[in-house]
Amino acid sequence: MTDQPLNAVTTWWQAVLAGFVHTDSPDVPPLVLLGILAAAVALSIPRATWRWFGLYVTFVHELGHAFAALMTGRFIHGLKIGLDHSGQLVSSGRRGFSATWSGFWGYPAPAVVGLALVWSVSAGWAGAAASVGALILLVALIFLRNFTGILVAVASAAVAQALVMFADPRTVSYAVLALGIALGVGSVRDFFKVAAVHTSRREHLASSDAFILARSTGVPSWVWLSGFAVVIGTSAAFSAWLLWGMLAR
Repeated sequence: MTDQPLNAVTTWWQAVLAGFVHTDSPDVPPLVLLGILAAAVALSIPRATWRWFGLYVTFVHELGHAFAALMTGRFIHGLKIGLDHSGQLVSSGRRGFSATWSGFWGYPAPAVVGLALVWSVSAGWAGAAASVGALILLVALIFLRNFTGILVAVASAAVAQALVMFADPRTVSYAVLALGIALGVGSVRDFFKVAAVHTSRREHLASSDAFILARSTGVPSWVWLSGFAVVIGTSAAFSAWLLWGMLAR
C-alpha cells in the first residue's frame, strides 16, 4: 500500500518524459487541416463552447501577466479566474517598467502561446509542448486562489497529459495544433471585446488592461491597444505561415 503513491508519481513522471520525443513534422492533408480549423473555431466562437473554453483563454491571459511579472522580479501573491471570464492577478514589486511589462502581457499571451503550440507541431515537438503545458498548469496551482482557477488548471493539465500517455503522435500533433489555433482565435476575440470597451461599452472601462496601463503611465489607451493588436496580429500571421508550410501538397 505504501508504494502505491510512489508508483503513481513514477508513472506520471514517465508519462511527462514520454512527451519529449522528437517526431517528424506532419504533412497535414487539406481536409484534415479544414477539420482542425473547424474544431478550433467550434471551441472559440460559439457561445456554448466559448463559455468553457474562454475560461482557459482567460487563464492563459492571467498566466501571461504572471510570467511577465516574474521575469522582472515581481512577487506573485495570487491569481483568480471567474466564471464570467474575469481574471485577477495580484503581484508586488517595483513600480515603473516591471508593472507596465506585466500589465501589457495579458491580451497578447493567448496568441503568443497559440503560435508556440503551432510551432511545436511544425518542429516535431507537439508531445513536448503538451508535457510542458501540463507542468506549467500544475505549477500555477501554487498561485491560484479560487476553485474555478484550480479546476481549470487541473482539468487542462489532465487532458494534456492524457494525450501524451494514450494518443499516438499524429493525434497529439493534431490536438495541439487545434488548441494553438483556438487560442489565437480566442485572443482575437478578446481583443475585439476590450476594444469595444473603449468605444461602445465604456461603463466597463475600469476592467481594461489598456485603460489601467494608460492611467499608470500617462500613455493613451489607444497606444496600448495598438500594441496588443501588433503582437496578436504578428502571432496570427506567423501561425498561418507555419500552417501553410505543414499543408500536404
